[in-house]
Amino acid sequence: MKQVVSINVNGKNYDDIVDNNMLLVDYLREIRHLTGAKKGCDGGECGACTVIIDGHARQSCITFASMCNGATIETIEGQATNGRLSPLQRAFHENLGAQCGYCTPGMIMAAEALLRENPNPDDEQISTALGGNICRCTGYVKIIKSVRAAAGATS
Repeated sequence: MKQVVSINVNGKNYDDIVDNNMLLVDYLREIRHLTGAKKGCDGGECGACTVIIDGHARQSCITFASMCNGATIETIEGQATNGRLSPLQRAFHENLGAQCGYCTPGMIMAAEALLRENPNPDDEQISTALGGNICRCTGYVKIIKSVRAAAGATS
């Protein structure tokens, strides 16, 4: 079965027809052509697909698009403003918080949700907030440093 969903994605409203079982990550990638949310594990375990739904970090690979009817969704593509990186994106770039980059969009979205709720988190709070995001390259030290740097820049 299909249904019409009204979703705000990165500040723009859309009305789209989706299959009831279409995952949000597929909606974002296939219908909205926003490919920042990555398909990693397809089971909510790696965090590569993390987006912000109504202010909370959520894994889009275990969320049905139909469940997001009326929701506000933010993706990595919506974080830059007028071609300028957000403070968090800039901090990841300047502090080498990304290596291969596959996990980076999900990490940034999870960190963004954290910083909105807690603008000055300690390392333990950052680690907890990013606990659902796996990075196989960095060892997390530079990722935590990047989030800390962004917190300092925005506070």
